[in-house]
Amino acid sequence: MPTLIPLPFTPNWPDPDPRFLNEEQASPPVLVVHDFLTPRLANLLISAADAKAAPVDYVFVGLLVTASSLIGNSRWASPWVGWKEPPVLWAALIGKPSMNKSPGLDAVLEPLKHVEANLRVTAKKKIAEWDQKAEIAKVVEFAWKEGAKEAAKSNKPIKPKPEGADPGPKPDLPRLALSDATIEKLASILQFQPKGTLLLRDELAGWLTGMTRYSGGGTDRPFWLEGYGGRPYTVERVGRPPVNVEHLAIAVIGNIQPDRLNTLFMRSDDDGLLARIIPVWPNPAPVSRPKHVHDDRDLCSIFERLISLEMETDDVGLPRPAIVGFTEEAKNVVDEFRQKVRDWEAEVDGLLLSFIGKLPGLTIRLSLVMMMLEWACGSHDEPREISAEAYRKATILAENYFLQMAKRTYGSTSVSQKERAGRRLVELLRKKAWKQFSSREVRRAQRTGLATQEEIDMGIAALERADIIKAIKPEPSPKGGRPQRLFAVNPVIHLIE
Repeated sequence: MPTLIPLPFTPNWPDPDPRFLNEEQASPPVLVVHDFLTPRLANLLISAADAKAAPVDYVFVGLLVTASSLIGNSRWASPWVGWKEPPVLWAALIGKPSMNKSPGLDAVLEPLKHVEANLRVTAKKKIAEWDQKAEIAKVVEFAWKEGAKEAAKSNKPIKPKPEGADPGPKPDLPRLALSDATIEKLASILQFQPKGTLLLRDELAGWLTGMTRYSGGGTDRPFWLEGYGGRPYTVERVGRPPVNVEHLAIAVIGNIQPDRLNTLFMRSDDDGLLARIIPVWPNPAPVSRPKHVHDDRDLCSIFERLISLEMETDDVGLPRPAIVGFTEEAKNVVDEFRQKVRDWEAEVDGLLLSFIGKLPGLTIRLSLVMMMLEWACGSHDEPREISAEAYRKATILAENYFLQMAKRTYGSTSVSQKERAGRRLVELLRKKAWKQFSSREVRRAQRTGLATQEEIDMGIAALERADIIKAIKPEPSPKGGRPQRLFAVNPVIHLIE
């Protein structure tokens, strides 16, 4: 407890700035997974979250993003001519290290890796068969070339190259998920895997930082923006042919800690990239042991059914997405939601405005993903249209959950560094119940956000302007030396909860 310095009687303090007295962060919305998934699938996710001691939010969003990557370019949603959306989703799982972000995501990724391993066994057999076919093709081609040489010498017509001289394209190993790759490597993979893939990062900060570096001296941002939209992209390569991808589709999910949000999310240019990322920042799950053993075989079967979806072919035999339309009633719901979004946009600005502007497209994607998940859980025929009920469910999820998560995230990270330091100092003053304090005592408290003298000075300056603290001029010490920096605390902060 600091030593109190007698002060002249000061009956009135100005009203303190309420920004520093209210909670910095909005409470997270409550997710009821049964509102958006089949009972079987909802119960499965709740069980998985319990087994991982993680919020079900992480498992739920992990499932949506993973499903979006498995559907990929096989199906696109289109409410009407001129508006098409791939199912691709991006999401950031936000939380402190103890919140079990990675285990929550693993509840979805572990069955995905199991499915991929089985697919690779089959693919390796096909590659072995192709290798044998390629060896025979070499012999056939050699014989044909020798015959062609003899024919040329004798001025005889050269026979056409036999079909057996071409083994066809070599099968490729499936890559359902990647943890890191250059844009050139990703483009090369997607040439042979046109449905798309999933990028998963244990720490999204590295991916976001990578947006500003590229070995060729450019930036990765245009590649990723096109990868969200399923648009054509060409990667130029020095001394080698370019890599052309007709529909670049890459779903993205990863973890990020709250302390990195301000520096990585909010200091980037607002070119729409951040608005494409769904922020998910729930409260921690209770600390407890799993209540039962979780079985992820159902998720494996769901993923296998989504993988079975194939792209259709165009007039020249090239793969393209099959379009899933909307019922007339669903189109009316789309119009209603777009008007809602227009009204919301008039009330906000900054990054939240950008996020809200992406909601119509996001809801189109969500409706397709959730509808295909429902199909993958059952045995009924594949739906060919998105119903009003399916689309309305997507708008409820977007409005009541994802939009509230965005408000919680952007509201916390958009404040200045000085204001954040001031808030940390108010928390310390309340915890210690200090009526007076010195800057040295703040330093000794070793609080996150007030660890350096620069941060302490910013916090003190912010609270002085906010009329929450006031500098005290101490009497000179008989021993001399530099006097302490002392401050009085506005008593109101100890009265307001």
